[in-house]
Amino acid sequence: MEPKRLLRSNTNRVIGGVCGGIGEYFTIDPVIARIIFVLTAIFGAGFLVYIILWIMMPEAPRNFQ
Repeated sequence: MEPKRLLRSNTNRVIGGVCGGIGEYFTIDPVIARIIFVLTAIFGAGFLVYIILWIMMPEAPRNFQ
């Protein structure tokens, strides 16, 4: 069995696939991750964290599930 990897989602993406990838990794609804990023963007450094993750997280291969 292949180890679980944190990857940007190809199928569940709105902007960069970061929240979709986080949702797939932690098996949660990506909407929850999106809400957390929006709240932290309003009250903290969520936007910066999102941009950093977008740059650092590799994109999932097209056939990856």
